[in-house]
Amino acid sequence: MELEEDWALVEVPDMEALPGPVYQRFETLPARHIFPPHAHRWNQFVYATAGTLVVMVEKSRYVITPEQAIWVPTGVLHTTGALHGAEFRNLYVADAPDLGMPGTCSVLAVSPLLRALIVELADIGGRSESADYIGRVHALILDQLRRLPVQDFQLPWPTSPMLRRLCEALYANPADLRGADEWGAVLGASARTLARRFEKELGLGLREWRHRLRLFRAVEWLGAGRPVTDIALELGYSSPSAFTYMFRQEMGCSPTEYRGRGARPFTASEVAS
Repeated sequence: MELEEDWALVEVPDMEALPGPVYQRFETLPARHIFPPHAHRWNQFVYATAGTLVVMVEKSRYVITPEQAIWVPTGVLHTTGALHGAEFRNLYVADAPDLGMPGTCSVLAVSPLLRALIVELADIGGRSESADYIGRVHALILDQLRRLPVQDFQLPWPTSPMLRRLCEALYANPADLRGADEWGAVLGASARTLARRFEKELGLGLREWRHRLRLFRAVEWLGAGRPVTDIALELGYSSPSAFTYMFRQEMGCSPTEYRGRGARPFTASEVAS
């Protein structure tokens, strides 16, 4: 598993065993920091509470927003990093015959109830609660995990340094309209070579990937509470109405309606829990 170049390594927390069927860890990663490849003796549910994460599992790389999480089964080699800094929670989940979770790495949509249960699980540590109550919270979390829908809404990430440079530039400035010819000149490759590499590494063309990037960043920024007009302009749309049309075509609702359905960031008190 090839790590990102020029990223700082972060030590993997040392744990020998889980204290219960569900255990939560809160992590903060500065920009361009990453854990080295590692595997656990338990399942892991990786969920950003602020910022975005680059998660590498097996031969795939994904960028996930605070509305998403990745389920990493026991023993799977993986690593997690942050493009621009992120705060996230890990739910470590013990194996069980009736666990009912995917046997492969999967991107999941996070429900409002699970978010609330994650906060409650963190708060329990500061209170005197009975083992019976803690067990019920664990059981509810496991119930919710089984009900989370698997998402196809993913942003694939390249493995080669050349394409990572391109994708990081577009991620930082999604309004950049340069095409394959212009980017090829910057990266020292022909437009045809660049297009072929893009298709091979990401499974889609530059134009399609850039469209998905804009939708992805829109979801990220809506969850962070940014105004729709600001999002539209920063994504390179000529007007909020043009952005709203694109968003409705892809997501089945307007940006405002999407945010009203529950897409929101954790509050400062929730993140600190």
